[in-house]
Amino acid sequence: MARRERPRGPSRRAYNRAVAEEPAAAVATEGTGFEDIARLEHAVGVGPWKLAARRLRRNKVALAFAVLFILLVATAVAAPIWAHDVAHTDVGTNHLTEVLKEGNKSVYVVALNGIPAGPQWFNAGGKFFLGADANGRDIMVRLLYGARTSLEIGVSAALITTIFAVIIALLAGYLGGIVDTVISRIMDVVWAFPVVILGVALGTALSIGGLKIGPITIQSGSLLIPILIIGFVYVPYIARPLRGQVFSLREKEFIEAARAQGMGPIRIMFSEILPNLASTIVVFFPLSIANAILLEAYLSFLGAGVQPPTPSWGEMISEGINLITTAPHLTIVPGVMLVLTVLSLNIFGDGVRDALDPRAKVRIEL
Repeated sequence: MARRERPRGPSRRAYNRAVAEEPAAAVATEGTGFEDIARLEHAVGVGPWKLAARRLRRNKVALAFAVLFILLVATAVAAPIWAHDVAHTDVGTNHLTEVLKEGNKSVYVVALNGIPAGPQWFNAGGKFFLGADANGRDIMVRLLYGARTSLEIGVSAALITTIFAVIIALLAGYLGGIVDTVISRIMDVVWAFPVVILGVALGTALSIGGLKIGPITIQSGSLLIPILIIGFVYVPYIARPLRGQVFSLREKEFIEAARAQGMGPIRIMFSEILPNLASTIVVFFPLSIANAILLEAYLSFLGAGVQPPTPSWGEMISEGINLITTAPHLTIVPGVMLVLTVLSLNIFGDGVRDALDPRAKVRIEL
């Protein structure tokens, strides 16, 4: 019986673990041992999702940014706790005439020259932790509530984008013909406009008169307006690559077998093709949230997104831009939060994409 070789160096422990888990699998070796420890993942009986989870666990950078995003979400959820129990104020309450103690002197929250107080940290018992804005409102409270607004819009818009993109891709890719032609031309029209310009145009129009669709009426200041706008403008960016995958999948043997069994188009699309799109959808979703949050900030900064007094990071940056030289914290603080959120989602999304990449360089011999 041929002797099974063990690699030398740091992969020895992983080799022993793989052999213990899969004694029937003879893992290939070349030269002095394994070229890539990723070969050990493909022992017999390990599914693709489990392999992807193993790859993702080894991506420490992606996991670190995923933890960062979870912490940002946790701070947004804790906004009411901070506002009521620490800052003792509300998101829209102004303190223009209130006096703060800075060392041995007393200062107004907003000075007579219009410059707001800077960060107080815990010197004021938790009040104005990051300072005040030009209207005397607590920046920390508005920042946390702005995180709730941005995350709510980002996740909701990404869900709308993903759901509509999947349905459109399935219909256009599987049915083809006139259905694909009509859907593709509509998507091309939306694709032709830059997302910011299209979003600003729709946001400006709907922020004035609201939205009325049959019996459904949405008021001009509702968060549903930026959610629907952002969810709509990004549909072609996900629908087109998914449509190409559906085109490829519909020619596979398992689809022919499903047709031979008498399955209808709807059942084939949702029970046979859709599960094969899951990995792509999982990759697109966190990236869609990041794009939605960023576009919401653009729209709010330009006055076409979230309307005052509802806090939003883009709206806070827009309010603080006039005092950028005298009170830079008004723009720096929400800007840093926006960058960290979008960066964490993008890096984690890239890590998920790498983990699910079927072209990973892994080889095995049974």
